[in-house]
Amino acid sequence: MSELLVLYKSKYGSTKKYVQWLQEETGCDVFPVEEYKNGDFSGYSTVIFAGGIYAGGIAGLSVLKKNLRSLSGKYVAVLAVGASPFDQKAFDQVKAQNMRGLPEGIPVFYARGAYDEKKMSLKDRTLCRMLKKTLAGKELSQLEPWQQALMEAGDEGHDWTDSKELVPLLKYLKEPEKALR
Repeated sequence: MSELLVLYKSKYGSTKKYVQWLQEETGCDVFPVEEYKNGDFSGYSTVIFAGGIYAGGIAGLSVLKKNLRSLSGKYVAVLAVGASPFDQKAFDQVKAQNMRGLPEGIPVFYARGAYDEKKMSLKDRTLCRMLKKTLAGKELSQLEPWQQALMEAGDEGHDWTDSKELVPLLKYLKEPEKALR
């Protein structure tokens, strides 16, 4: 058993890819949030919650919120994975929305994911296509970063995942005063 646990929720595979890279790099224990039902974190000093960003929400973060008492005394961090290029303003909004009600100081990291309509559910694909139609004809410079990513991906999609995106998180894991205690 590792001292590091990563719980993740990956709808279309990008978050899972990052978690697998984390596991290769650190030897951490990894579980999808749905499979880690026992809420026992006693064997771990650090717990990372990783999830894709969908409509501004970080998937799987409810597990962190439900287990705050069990996580007392642990180092905790969040990895958010989204298709958009990093944008500080948008990232701050995602953090503010998702970290509300959680103790201050829990670090949130960002990694860029992928966009592939072929992997999407019918509902998600339909919504994305409708959105792309409303954005068609607009200059990319007029769009928000997430809208630009959607338009740039096109119908074929694009995979922006890169293990180098994990460098800040890996650096954090090596720091002696990682987070709240």
